[in-house]
Amino acid sequence: MATKGTDLATLNTHLRREAAASATAEGLQYLTFILAGESYGIDILKVQEIRGWVPVTKVPNAPFFVRGVMNLRGAIVPVIDLRLRFGLESVEYTKTTVVIVVTVRSEHGDRIIGMVVDGVSDVLNINNPADIKDPPDFGTAVHTEFISGLVTIEDGMVMLLNVDRLLSIEEMFAMESVRPAEAMHT
Repeated sequence: MATKGTDLATLNTHLRREAAASATAEGLQYLTFILAGESYGIDILKVQEIRGWVPVTKVPNAPFFVRGVMNLRGAIVPVIDLRLRFGLESVEYTKTTVVIVVTVRSEHGDRIIGMVVDGVSDVLNINNPADIKDPPDFGTAVHTEFISGLVTIEDGMVMLLNVDRLLSIEEMFAMESVRPAEAMHT
């Protein structure tokens, strides 16, 4: 169930209440979103806000998954297309496409980054941390270091993402510089 643009203000207010409640309540809360038909979740305490898609300013020489930057109340925020970051097919943005603005912690301090996703779903409450299963070990064939765990729900599974690892600016730029070199060797 994707959230329409008109519902974003209500959802942002709901997220602030949920985050405040989760700081005092037992259990974990994740904002869930859809990407290429799969469900993902991120720690609700990392979410600053959810915005409808609006065009961004392109940045020259940025990795292909960096859509550009946006002005968020005076702060310049990089915007990453999560489909492209995951190596998925690019699609045209629709009225349900949103940018989830998150805080990413790195060795250089906190950064604000926007993630373009197909749509937001809900807030997932996990009362028992044992319900979170470790990601499968695929060896070096599949990089899963940014998946913090998997949770089974009625409709399937939700992959819980570690946004600090997923959106590490240094790692994303380093990854982009390796890809052209790999392409030349194939």
